[in-house]
Amino acid sequence: MTNGTAPSIKKKRSWSKWTIHLFPIPALIIYGMFVLYPIMAALSYSFFEFNGMSRGNFVGLQNFLTLFTKEPYGSMFWNAFKHNGIYFIIQMVVMNGLAFFLAFIIYKRIRGSEFFKAAFFLPRVLSVIVVGFLWKLILNPNYGTVNVLLEKLGLESLQRAWLGDPDTALIVIILVNCWFGIGFGVLIFLAGFQGISSELIEAARLDGAKGFKMLSRIYLPLMIPSIMIMGVLTFIQSFEAFELIYAMQGSMGEPYYSTDTLAVFFYRLAFGSSTAAGSTSIGLGSALATCLFCFILICTSVFLRVMNKKDVEM
Repeated sequence: MTNGTAPSIKKKRSWSKWTIHLFPIPALIIYGMFVLYPIMAALSYSFFEFNGMSRGNFVGLQNFLTLFTKEPYGSMFWNAFKHNGIYFIIQMVVMNGLAFFLAFIIYKRIRGSEFFKAAFFLPRVLSVIVVGFLWKLILNPNYGTVNVLLEKLGLESLQRAWLGDPDTALIVIILVNCWFGIGFGVLIFLAGFQGISSELIEAARLDGAKGFKMLSRIYLPLMIPSIMIMGVLTFIQSFEAFELIYAMQGSMGEPYYSTDTLAVFFYRLAFGSSTAAGSTSIGLGSALATCLFCFILICTSVFLRVMNKKDVEM
């Protein structure tokens, strides 16, 4: 009896080991269809010319040369790249700075901190498109809440067409994105604060560290991993900025391309009207997407390598 059941038990065990490896297959298929295939397709399309939606002749690096050297593509590319850089810098300073400060306040368990934790994250629950249209109404120059409030306060001189002025449009959109994303940063930094050993904090207090000295010499160095994580995520999000700009300003980066970014420029090239930049070209759009992907990949790899070195040193 025992001898007869032993082989069957071994077969069941071996079969169970194989079935475990089958569970990731559906996820891998979906990942391949919606992530890997589009990346590979965009890379291949960048080496071909297109006649409308049909692929034409192989042109090698011609699409890349056109993107960087032929006008108005070149100037539009660097204009959009500059805006992505501004996007990243402001978000790092404003959004992550405020998120760090708010997370520290919640960590210190100030009265009402639990309510503020939920309140700061609440905008993140909304769709980006909804946020864009909501703030577009709030910033309307005629009946928007911002200009109406300024009028009530007697500050009519500060009223303006916030999204219609090239000097303010990009800054306003970035600040709206900071309002939208600050809750996520608060959660990341709060997790970092809560991961700090209480014994280490108590030892620092016994040594006389308090106030700003405690924050700058104890908390800040120990929060470097969380800061680096938020830096990487902010960098990726800044150079992929599209939905909020599209919802608030459309695909032309209005006014006068002052809110144009690389992702918006890509959409305009590959799918939408590109007006001054010539006719729509999937090949040029794919070349731009390939450059953007490689740039983000290289910079993110460098950030992660630096972050790993910091972890080893600590």
